[in-house]
Amino acid sequence: MSGGTLWTVVLVASLGCYLLKLAGLSVPSAWVQRPWVTRVVDFVPAALLAALVAVQAATTDDRLVLDGRLAGLAVAALALAMRAPFIVVLVLAGATGALVHVLAG
Repeated sequence: MSGGTLWTVVLVASLGCYLLKLAGLSVPSAWVQRPWVTRVVDFVPAALLAALVAVQAATTDDRLVLDGRLAGLAVAALALAMRAPFIVVLVLAGATGALVHVLAG
């Protein structure tokens, strides 16, 4: 990609982000304060984060891969369910992923 094309993409993306933000601020407050809207908006960040984690843990390039990342994610979920401190969750997930990577070759 040439330098001019890259700057064009950056500027168009920046303008698009600005217009999207402006559209969000232009929504009437009566629409935003509806109960079903607030319930949906509360779950959007968690859903987006879960989707990002799932894609990063189970894919490489354009294919599905089952490796140490998925095992680490499973151990992290179990540790979180058991209310372990966050640093313990990170250490357990990292150690599990590394162990599976070493054992699987």
